[in-house]
Amino acid sequence: MSLATVRNILIVLVIAALVVLLPGGGSGANAALQALYLVFLATLGWFAMTMYRQHRAALYSIGDRRRAILYAALVVAAVALTGRSKLWHTGTGSIVWLALMAGAVYAVATIVWSARKY
Repeated sequence: MSLATVRNILIVLVIAALVVLLPGGGSGANAALQALYLVFLATLGWFAMTMYRQHRAALYSIGDRRRAILYAALVVAAVALTGRSKLWHTGTGSIVWLALMAGAVYAVATIVWSARKY
């Protein structure tokens, strides 16, 4: 093991010890994690905006009905992913979650397949 690897492991261990031992360390870690989640969400939003701008002509060429189905499927998938933790607490909720995700994936796959068929 190189000296740089040992140094990096020690840095991680010191940060972990600070989180465990300092009062309020867990709250600080949660705040840092939330900030990391927000950066990740902003990155996903930027990526979606860039993809939309690059493929705007293709999206408008599939027609209003198919585009509405595509957007609705993406919204259903986003809502199902958001509510996953609550839906998976019951057997019925798990089945509903799987049905929502399967329907969203099927709708997106069908729209993409029909758009590439021509």
